[in-house]
Amino acid sequence: MALHIMDESNRCLNCKKPMCKQGCPAHTPIPQIIQLFKENKLMEAGEILFENNPLSAICSAVCNHEMQCAGHCVLGKKGNPIHFSSVENFISDAYLDRMIWKPAAKKGKNVAIIGSGPAGMTASMLLAKKGYGITVFEAKEKIGGILQYGIPEFRLPKSILTRYKNKMLEMGIQIRPNTTIGGALKIEDLFRDGYACVFIATGVWRPKTLGIHGESLGNVHFGLDYLADPSVYNLGKTIAVIGMGNAAMDVARTALRRGAGKVMLFARGKEAAASSHEMSYARLDGAEFIYGKAIESITPDGPVFKTSIFDEEDNIIGYEKETELVHADSTIISISQCPKNKLILTTKGLKGSDKGLLIVDEHLMTTCEGVFAAGDVVHGPSTVVAAVEESKRAVNSMIEYMEG
Repeated sequence: MALHIMDESNRCLNCKKPMCKQGCPAHTPIPQIIQLFKENKLMEAGEILFENNPLSAICSAVCNHEMQCAGHCVLGKKGNPIHFSSVENFISDAYLDRMIWKPAAKKGKNVAIIGSGPAGMTASMLLAKKGYGITVFEAKEKIGGILQYGIPEFRLPKSILTRYKNKMLEMGIQIRPNTTIGGALKIEDLFRDGYACVFIATGVWRPKTLGIHGESLGNVHFGLDYLADPSVYNLGKTIAVIGMGNAAMDVARTALRRGAGKVMLFARGKEAAASSHEMSYARLDGAEFIYGKAIESITPDGPVFKTSIFDEEDNIIGYEKETELVHADSTIISISQCPKNKLILTTKGLKGSDKGLLIVDEHLMTTCEGVFAAGDVVHGPSTVVAAVEESKRAVNSMIEYMEG
């Protein structure tokens, strides 16, 4: 492993205009990190990584590198790009438990973070380092949000989230698990109790439905629910997955690794929403991809489809009249998700879009004074690193607001 990483580092051209850095949503200074690593300055490299991206150890494992750093590497134009993710993962994993966060002098102001997913974790650590008192309110038992309950163990070992939690506690961050804001406690209670501002990072936890006959049958499940705890499901041997996004790939791979004999993924069009990287892994695990099939209904025996009709540019222009039943023991719907509306319903003045996403201004403040938001709850399902980068912006805005 270490030899492979050093080989990758030695291939770096140390470009004056690093396209890899531009391709990274968090703008990681990749050539600088690689140079420090080559000089055996691992701790210095780790410090810069975490200063730029507190979730470096996670992003290096789950990012879509082929579309970001590796996808923009100049060496990739004629050959193999630098796989910086391997270098970053090695450095950040070694640095995580050893890093010492030196918080600034205490500001005497507290911030409430609602949600402990990528956006919430990032904001809490950055604000704590600046000297603010932080309380994280997490509706579930464990921290991590989608990292904990939506990404399979084989892609992201949950032990890393335990390490992050320990680091957060070491920084003085207080965590209240099993606490839903919008239930017994509301945002107005947070301001009543002296929090200077509130940061909403609740993500998107409501599965989108198809609105078709059979969606409530006992052999039908939602992908997001399945990934939260696959051990409680008895899916059978043949499984149909409706959708071909990255989450659907995780569903398929998880089912196959838990004993499914056949897993089929269906898409209406001729292209998948998932990255080619994730599709390659799913294909290696044994998943089958079936295109041009539009779901009509679901029966106890499996889903029913109509075949899509395409024009010369592969746009769907209609569907054939005949239907086709695909036999499956279970059908899993994995077409996307949207936010729950508990906070909007219980917070006066907090507004969302017609999709339930929170409305924010250019400073990432919501329609409520002193309430900020970032991540999926603002934009819908996106990447971990996108949530990290936007949370960094939100932290700067919150500091300006509190120090006004």
